[in-house]
Amino acid sequence: MPELKDLLNRTNTAISIIRDLIITEAKANLAKGGKYGSYNASGSLNDSIKPIDTKDKNGVITSGITMNAYGEFQDKGVSGIKKKYKTEYKYTSKMPPGPALDKWIVRRGIAPRDDKGRFIPRKNIAWMIANSIYQKGIKPTLFLTKPFERYTKNMAQEIALAFSEDTADYVEILFKKNKK
Repeated sequence: MPELKDLLNRTNTAISIIRDLIITEAKANLAKGGKYGSYNASGSLNDSIKPIDTKDKNGVITSGITMNAYGEFQDKGVSGIKKKYKTEYKYTSKMPPGPALDKWIVRRGIAPRDDKGRFIPRKNIAWMIANSIYQKGIKPTLFLTKPFERYTKNMAQEIALAFSEDTADYVEILFKKNKK
């Protein structure tokens, strides 16, 4: 005799569809970006956004989304020491590391010149950008938060409907078994 948790196909499908819609829109938001172009210069954040397979642990259905750790900072933002954002993340005593910005500077094609027309060394540019981020923070992009809020607003109704259909199938199986 199958247990109810073995017959939750519609419920699992509903959860997976909602999760996949959130991921699709989040990736589109990353690509679209904002005022200065894509929020995803290297493409690694976009590539790292993946679904966590729907699982059943003791009758509880779980599902989720995984991504690179810095994606959360980009989504929710980080308060600087001078400019504050409504976020749980903030710089307090340490600047972001300048060398971590080196590849980003190259991808973005940032190569300013000084007054004499000479290129400013990338090490100096990285330090200037790191200092700016430390002072001003990182503005929240909400590339994942907005689709999550939009699709989870009606999620309870969708899942309840799918669960009721799965439960009806289970009850039908029980009645057929008891008639025999």
